Amino acid sequence: MPKPIREVLTNEALTGATVTVAGWVRTFRNDRFIALNDGSTIHNLQLVLDPEGTPRELVDRITTSAAVKATGELVPSPASGQRVELQVKELIVLGDSDGETYPIQPKKHSLEFLREQAHLRFRTNTFGA
Repeated sequence: MPKPIREVLTNEALTGATVTVAGWVRTFRNDRFIALNDGSTIHNLQLVLDPEGTPRELVDRITTSAAVKATGELVPSPASGQRVELQVKELIVLGDSDGETYPIQPKKHSLEFLREQAHLRFRTNTFGA
């Protein structure tokens, strides 16, 4: 069963362990780094894909708001801004999302806009965890 991202980010005993998480893609950059959020915290968990070991067909399905489940090793992050990151060994896309038409993009949205997208506003920092 996937662990909540809040627990993965705060439980130092999990560092070095193999963990499974699930959530929605907030951002995906350089065909390698996924910011994942499950709503349990305002903070995202960074997932790191192996560029050679991840099939292109799978990479093409990873878009903003796609639902994914990832299993891998939780390691200390070499970058500042996060304590740990997940080195992905297995990634499954549970639900596709059309990143071109999905209305909630990784930017600040007005409250009026979020009222119009009531079914999606919980995925923003304003209304999430």
